[in-house]
Amino acid sequence: MAECRALFEKKLHDYGASWRILRPSSLTDQLFIKAKRIRSLEIKKVSLVGEGIRPEFVALINYGIVGLIQLELGFADTVDIDVEEAMKHYDRHAQEALQLMLRKNHDYDEAWRDMRISSYTDFILTKIQRVKEIEDLQGETLVSEGIDSNYMDIINYAVFGVIKINEQQQ
Repeated sequence: MAECRALFEKKLHDYGASWRILRPSSLTDQLFIKAKRIRSLEIKKVSLVGEGIRPEFVALINYGIVGLIQLELGFADTVDIDVEEAMKHYDRHAQEALQLMLRKNHDYDEAWRDMRISSYTDFILTKIQRVKEIEDLQGETLVSEGIDSNYMDIINYAVFGVIKINEQQQ
């Protein structure tokens, strides 16, 4: 998470909080293309761009946190927060995601450690599809968790992916 935070902060320096302009559906599509690229690379086993799967999991973590911020603040027509405020929001949502992960790890006995990385990808794609459906329903669900819960799960599965890739590289 420290690596994800550092990258997020550097991108804030370079681009500002330009992501504040993203409407919910556009953010969902950004998450979708990152997850689809991971799946494509898992299947094809070759990257013609030269970037691997790990950076895409990192991007999913950061865009998932952006999604949580956007749900909280709504989208804007212009960049309306500075780096310091953006980082405060980032840190709070990253901490909430971590606490959820720790609670779920307790309840599930860290089952993720015995899963395949490709399963994380499929679960992330499923969560993104659920978000699309909830957006299409304009949030009018009957029994489903909200978009925020799906973003939290996307973040956590992506964290698992980064951890497993790091372990494989060591």
